[in-house]
Amino acid sequence: MATFPLNVHPSFHARSNSLPSSQHPITSQIDENLNRLRASQSASTSSSIGHQLNCVQDLYDSVDMLLQLPLSQQALAQEQKKELVEQLLDGSLIILDVCGTATDALLQLKECTQELQSVLRRRRGVEEFANEVRKHLTSRKAVRKAVCKALKNLKHMESRLSQDGETGAMISTLKQVQAVTVSVLESLLSFISGPEAESKSSPWSLVSKLMHQKKVMCEEEEQKTNEIANAEATLHSFIKSGSMKHVEHVQNELQNSEMCIQDLDEGLENLFRRLIKARITVLNILNC
Repeated sequence: MATFPLNVHPSFHARSNSLPSSQHPITSQIDENLNRLRASQSASTSSSIGHQLNCVQDLYDSVDMLLQLPLSQQALAQEQKKELVEQLLDGSLIILDVCGTATDALLQLKECTQELQSVLRRRRGVEEFANEVRKHLTSRKAVRKAVCKALKNLKHMESRLSQDGETGAMISTLKQVQAVTVSVLESLLSFISGPEAESKSSPWSLVSKLMHQKKVMCEEEEQKTNEIANAEATLHSFIKSGSMKHVEHVQNELQNSEMCIQDLDEGLENLFRRLIKARITVLNILNC
């Protein structure tokens, strides 16, 4: 899965007298959270992405404490820095919009997954289930289109964040925070979208592989699965075969996908709240 680099331009690490030194507990905590997120940038499982979302939440909790410091507020309120702060605020709107796209995508996937499970529980037959599967797979195309647009917006934003320029320590820190947030959201969106190539593979050879994963894969390999993509591949296989022979496997994949979606949605919702809080705090500092 492609991910944006979490590292940012060295100029982001500049310090000034307008921000507590790197020895300050808050800035040290922010640096620690940033390093932790950079170290996990190559991970692409649902559990690792969930962990990254939690780490970004912790990062914004530290940022909130940083923004309460008088020196930090003075640094942001400086007239010559206002244009840079406005750019950060513009970036925060893009990030919030992307979070909305990801939330909508997860909600749509969750609703479709629950409906498919409901049809299976009612045992209405192959044709009714097939109709629901087709609806779900069609909706996945719409989800991918929205996700693709959001990913492009993140890519443009990442490019702007990496540009050179003297910013000062406070702006530099906030740019680093936005950069890692962009990277984590890119990983999340890529996970939600899933590899389209899977749906074009030989259907039953793929589902057969998925059915035997737990038996033939080592624990490390097993953790590298994408529950959403696995469920989608299984549904494609069902449409191809038109048989309920592997209904138990279909049910298991749908359940795994739903649990995965629920976990990611909760992490994203918590992050969204912190993003809103940080934006409001910065706006209040500028308006004082």
